[in-house]
Amino acid sequence: MSCRPGFFLPVRVLSRLFRRLFLEKLIAAHQAGRLSFFGENIHLADARSFAAYLAPLRKAEWVVYSKRPFGGPEAVLAYLSRYTHRVAIANSRLISVDDAAVTFKWKDYRAKQRERQKTMTLAVDEFIRRFLIHVLPRGFHRIRHCGLFAKSSCADNIARARELLAVAKPEDQPTAAAVDPSKPSCPCCGGRMIIIEVFARSATPRHRPTAPTIVIRLDTS
Repeated sequence: MSCRPGFFLPVRVLSRLFRRLFLEKLIAAHQAGRLSFFGENIHLADARSFAAYLAPLRKAEWVVYSKRPFGGPEAVLAYLSRYTHRVAIANSRLISVDDAAVTFKWKDYRAKQRERQKTMTLAVDEFIRRFLIHVLPRGFHRIRHCGLFAKSSCADNIARARELLAVAKPEDQPTAAAVDPSKPSCPCCGGRMIIIEVFARSATPRHRPTAPTIVIRLDTS
C-alpha cells in the first residue's frame, strides 16, 4: 500500500498496527490483574465481559495522526508553559466570592459528559486550604527532568555527550569534588535530601506528618 510523499508509513497500515498492539497489551494487562474497574464498569472485571467489550473495537477503524513533534525550541516552551505557569484554578471558574464563601465551577470526571460541569461552594478558609495544597513546599520541584537529563544519570549522560561531541567541560561547572559531602543525597534519584528533623534513638520526633485530607480535582483546562 503506497502513501503520500513525505510520509514514513501509510496511515491505514499504521492505524491497524497500532490497534492490534494496543488491544494485545490491554488484554495482557487485564489477564495480569493490572486493571481496576469501578461503578457502572465493574462488570468488565470479568474476562468474558471484557472480551465482549473489546470485540467491536477490533473492527472499528482507529484514527492515527503523526507529525513532527515540535517546530523548534520556541514551540516546546510554548507547550510546556501552558502547564507550568497555570494556577490551581483559573479566574474564569470563579462564580462568586464574598466574606463567607467562594463558589466556583469544577468538572466531575466520573459523571457523564453533559453532567460533568458542576458548582461547589466552600467556606473561605476551606477554599484557601485546598488552594494551598497545590503550592509545593520549599525544596520540591514542579517539573522534573526525565530521560537524558534525569537526575540519577544526568551527569554521566552529559559527560558522555561531551566526549562524543568533543566539547570541553565548562570552566564554571562545579566538579564532583566541589559537592558538599555533608548534604545527603537520595539513593533513588540522587537529588539532595532535605533534613526535617534529627532526633536521638528511641526519642519521639517532634515533627508529625500532615493528616490526610480529602481533596477535589480542579480542572484548569
